[in-house]
Amino acid sequence: MFNPAASALIHAGKRGNAAGYMLLARNQFLVETQRCRKGTPMQQNPSKRAGRRERIAKRAAKPVFDPCPPGQIGGRYKPLTEKDLKDIYDTALKLLAELGLGDVPERLAGCLEDAGARQAPSGRVLFSRGLVEEAIDKAAKTFVLHGRDEARSIEVGGDRVFFGTGGAAVQTLDIETGLYRPSTLQDLHDFTRLQDTLANVSWFTRCCIATDIPDNFDLDVNTAYALLKHTTKPTATAFTLAKHVAPIVQMFDIAAGGGGAFSRRPFVKAHISPVISPMRFAEDAVDVTFECIRHNIPISCITAAQAGATAPATLAGFLAQSLAETLASLLMVHAIKPGHPMVFSNWPMVVDLRTGAFAGAGGEIAVLNAASAQLSNWLGLPSGVAASMSDAKAIDAQYGAEKAMTSLAAALAGGNLIYESSGMTASLLGASFEAFVLDDEMHSNTYRALRGIEVSEENLGFEAICNAVLGEGHFLGGSHTLEAMERDYFYPALANRDNPRSWEDKGAPDAWSLARERAKDILATHHPRYLDAAADSAIRNAFRILN
Repeated sequence: MFNPAASALIHAGKRGNAAGYMLLARNQFLVETQRCRKGTPMQQNPSKRAGRRERIAKRAAKPVFDPCPPGQIGGRYKPLTEKDLKDIYDTALKLLAELGLGDVPERLAGCLEDAGARQAPSGRVLFSRGLVEEAIDKAAKTFVLHGRDEARSIEVGGDRVFFGTGGAAVQTLDIETGLYRPSTLQDLHDFTRLQDTLANVSWFTRCCIATDIPDNFDLDVNTAYALLKHTTKPTATAFTLAKHVAPIVQMFDIAAGGGGAFSRRPFVKAHISPVISPMRFAEDAVDVTFECIRHNIPISCITAAQAGATAPATLAGFLAQSLAETLASLLMVHAIKPGHPMVFSNWPMVVDLRTGAFAGAGGEIAVLNAASAQLSNWLGLPSGVAASMSDAKAIDAQYGAEKAMTSLAAALAGGNLIYESSGMTASLLGASFEAFVLDDEMHSNTYRALRGIEVSEENLGFEAICNAVLGEGHFLGGSHTLEAMERDYFYPALANRDNPRSWEDKGAPDAWSLARERAKDILATHHPRYLDAAADSAIRNAFRILN
């Protein structure tokens, strides 16, 4: 039997865009708030931390030679066989051709009909196999997600893997108390500043909802402003309603230097959920899509069905429906503007069938996201999946195991953009400053695993082996070892490799404590000024900026 919070998430509102999920998260947040406030402080080590200067001296910046940079090649893990891929694809096409999509807004229905879709007597819109394959053929296969700093731009598509953020957390794990509290606009500003220093967060989508802003337009405006003020990475946001897009684009134009500048080189993409499971369009989200395409905003069309609730409980059935729904989003984009940049984001979600609660981690999530990435890449489309959505509330063993398992699987499968992969806790209800720092180090290890092993005559080390055996009997200090030291190995700053006595002498620090100190130090010292005074003043004169 489903509980009220789970029921709200399962029956996602008719808006269907990221703002719709925000409202659902707020509903669940109200259920959870009182329980969080009554909680007890999470265990902390009361002893004084020794060597603080030593531990925070190294920042999140990459070394001169980075042994594990973002953009490594994925695709080695293939949970689906070639036959599996074809069977899932054929079932998705059959769903689109025979069942089709319901609740199609009139404006979109006209565009789809012009593109070759047809309306069934039931009113549902059907799509032929030929039309689907035309949309796939004409879709953007790669495109650039621009940063305001071009050096931070990334190319999406192909076989490159990038970790980033997402989510709409309505609670923040307080860095001082270790307890959850309502997320605020100040938290969003702080999260944006923090991630700006983390090299493995390749793009930043707002990770929390400012629950202290009741008006949806003010919320959208101030969310966008936080992205402009505190980072020059590629960013992403959501628009509650279509009418919010144009004014916020005006804000982006001010930051970019003048009217039309943003549309010529967009540095923000939009997160939209135009299809609601099972198999129907969402009018508000479709309206947002039209408006984003009009302003040349790249979009992530996110399908977030929940296995056992809004999609089949079987993993194969889930993948078929999720693929059909995300293809419906692509057909929508194709009908409006063929080839417009779109991230094919079929995000598998799982419901714990014992309770109805959303589950963000586990073996099923790991294999489903990997399979979704494999399907998208098989079709040649820029893939987006979600991973690292730990169900853990504390920064503990559950947190580490769930994040590592799901993010590594998604990366090995070749997900181009891996969303939710930094900072998220509590089944996406929470975000944590410490988690951002810890996850950044985890991503370095994942990129190192993706990089693999370079086999060459030099690396095979025949001469080095002979010299060691016939000489000093070891490899320490040898030129072959020194050359490999920085080139082949990643050295963690937070994971502890001391012997037990040295660890005790340093105060027996745990990872949560170290990450807290690192996050607090960054927040205390990193205050970037990415908006000049004139642009900031112009934005504040035009909009109600609350921070």
